[in-house]
Amino acid sequence: MGTVVLDITMSLDGFVATPDHDTERLHAWVFSDAEQAVFGPEVRELMETSWTGAVVAGRRTYEVAGGWGGDPPVPVPYFVVSHDVPDDAGPRFTFVTDGVRGAVEKARAAAGGGGVYVMGGPDIARQCLDEGLLDEIRIHLVPVLLGEGIRLFGPLGAGPLELGTPRVREFPARTELTYPVLK
Repeated sequence: MGTVVLDITMSLDGFVATPDHDTERLHAWVFSDAEQAVFGPEVRELMETSWTGAVVAGRRTYEVAGGWGGDPPVPVPYFVVSHDVPDDAGPRFTFVTDGVRGAVEKARAAAGGGGVYVMGGPDIARQCLDEGLLDEIRIHLVPVLLGEGIRLFGPLGAGPLELGTPRVREFPARTELTYPVLK
């Protein structure tokens, strides 16, 4: 069975967005052009090495990304955790209304032994942690201090969780920290 990885970008002071949900400054490392239309080399390398079988995303991420115009960046099945199903969802998207556990289970089945990449905000992250669904947490730590905003980690329903020794990779615009979640 493939690894389930939460992958998210965070400021040095622990925020994943500004108070009004803006993430542009945090995600500047993702794109290689000012129009944010072309992925930079770091993202292409990340996609080639770790986005393997399926993606689980939150509804807010889907909406903010404009549904990726019906053509998400990685050609794998996407499972969107939502309370309802929009009429205009593209064929690559499956909306899961029975919670994050159902979405991860469906993604694992679709991944065929490949990895499952969890993207989204702190709500999806906490739900996955509380349900014990994550094998790894990958944080793209960017050298920005936002001062305020939406925190990645808040109270966990599952209580304290132990993480293993991180793998650390340094890049010009970010530091990638990948922690195994100890079960």
